Amino acid sequence: MDDALEPNPFELDSTGTTLAGEELGEGPPVVLLHGLTATRRYVLHGSLALARRGYRQISYDARGHGDSSPASEGGYGYGALTGDLRAVISERAAGGRPVLAGHSMGCHTVVAHALEHAGEVGALVLIGPVVLGLPATEESLAYWDALADGLEQDGLEGFMRAYESSLAADPVWTETALRITRERMGLHRHPDAVAQALREVPRSLPFEGIEELESLDVPSLVVA
Repeated sequence: MDDALEPNPFELDSTGTTLAGEELGEGPPVVLLHGLTATRRYVLHGSLALARRGYRQISYDARGHGDSSPASEGGYGYGALTGDLRAVISERAAGGRPVLAGHSMGCHTVVAHALEHAGEVGALVLIGPVVLGLPATEESLAYWDALADGLEQDGLEGFMRAYESSLAADPVWTETALRITRERMGLHRHPDAVAQALREVPRSLPFEGIEELESLDVPSLVVA
């Protein structure tokens, strides 16, 4: 395999939190951000298409997730998450206008960043957006808190029981959803930090109301 297609791991500091990531390929940078309870592996799921087409894939584990350390300050709200993104851009993609591609929590993070730094963004790829800029409902918060409770009280097995009890997938896909979720959750070095993120991220707003997005003048692709 070409050396450019071999992952190049990195670590960097963001307000005392160590973020673990990797680069792949050469060319204009594309920064990839994963969703809540996922890791950097769960944006492109192993695809090398971007790197093979002349882009530099930059992916990292969000604070408290995967190989990154727990938050040392600032918790897990979108203010802290966007600060981490800026740290990654500053150290790994400085001097250009990277494309930012995020899924779910990562999607909201890149939007929050772009609202403040639109002139520094080449384009956005927004995958699975689920936030309208409104406070989460009590029902939604109860779901996330149940997952956090399970993870804190009985680790992976506790999380999986809570997840399965509320899983609404087609029965044909249930086994696959459970298997993938178990694999994903097994990649976290700091489960207690993930539990804290499960409580804090849904209670944080990346922007105030959907109308705020009308101010964004950045080429964007929304993948629903």
